[in-house]
Amino acid sequence: METFNVQAPDVSTAWIRACRALLENRSHRAFHTVVRIVDPQRDDPRVRAELDRILTAKGMQPVSTVANTIFPAALAAKAATHEELVERYKGLYPALKRLHNGNRLGTYFQRLIDFPGKDESVDQLAGIIRQLLLQGRTNPKSACYEANLVDPATDDVEPYSTSAPIRVPGRDNGIMQFPCLSHCSFQLDNRTRQLHLTALYRSHYMVEKAYGNYLGLGDLLAYVARQSDLKPGMLTVIAGYAQLDGNAIGMLRPLFFESVPMLAA
Repeated sequence: METFNVQAPDVSTAWIRACRALLENRSHRAFHTVVRIVDPQRDDPRVRAELDRILTAKGMQPVSTVANTIFPAALAAKAATHEELVERYKGLYPALKRLHNGNRLGTYFQRLIDFPGKDESVDQLAGIIRQLLLQGRTNPKSACYEANLVDPATDDVEPYSTSAPIRVPGRDNGIMQFPCLSHCSFQLDNRTRQLHLTALYRSHYMVEKAYGNYLGLGDLLAYVARQSDLKPGMLTVIAGYAQLDGNAIGMLRPLFFESVPMLAA
């Protein structure tokens, strides 16, 4: 089976190494891939700018737009509390749905703060932050129970649940549609007071989405850590299937093979 497992200090290096690994496969695809990013809040703006130039030339969304579907960093920076961020995002969400057809089924951040539970919508991030703060005052748990198999509305039954499902059973049935990100799970290292994040994708488009996804997940991790009085740690992204998508591979090759010395400088 074609696969890869890479680790890198920042988003730009991780993305380049993952794409290089796919280039080595004749099919430009792989299964059960793992990307670990030590500092997912850091990337090289020159790599991002060049990727944005290529994405624009191919009629694709810029990196920042993709990242904002996971975490609206600019909006969060203006909100004094988590509750204010949720209220403002919910107010903007109808416009976001109209703005881009890809948002018609939802955005990842919308699922994190307004998950359609059995009886009512659930702010999963609020629950995660609440439980992390509780752990800090009691007996800290490192790896907690997964929430995919239960309704998040009942999460309070388990006082140490710090997972966030994205996919809604019985509703998200489109084979090629939203969401490709299925699940987010947070892990606490109480020795270092660091919070880590694991994200599971059923499918990952490395050209169109991956770089923005890494940045968005990094911003999400930093936000939850800050709200929980913790330090952001490592991001691990697992994809059941990953591919170098589209017809931009030729344009991207110089970026893959000429940027590493620049990043190391």
